[in-house]
Amino acid sequence: QVQLVESGGGLVQAGGSLRLSCVASGRIFSINRMGWYRQAPGKQRELVAIITRGGSTNYADSVKGRFTVSRDNAKNTVYLQMNSLEPEDTAVYYCNAELQTTGGDRLYLYWGQGTQVTVSS
Repeated sequence: QVQLVESGGGLVQAGGSLRLSCVASGRIFSINRMGWYRQAPGKQRELVAIITRGGSTNYADSVKGRFTVSRDNAKNTVYLQMNSLEPEDTAVYYCNAELQTTGGDRLYLYWGQGTQVTVSS
């Protein structure tokens, strides 16, 4: 019923930039929070950044000042602009969305399939 599809990952040198996108599609009535998480090999999935429908944001300390999360509510899309990338940023990046489906009466959390970001030193 609902799909989240990430794009924009890839291989970049340290100090470089990437922009991730995540589009939510399907029987969507409204989207509350949207966010980005990442999981490096051997580590737990961790929060990178979240953004509310109204545009309030929250970031992990490790990415503050380097990453910027934004969204386009009309397109059901969330973005993550990543600058000054470091090898420690290497991970699979996942987006999620807390949303209500058409005809539904509750908020559920949906996840994308992930996109690989690799930063070489």
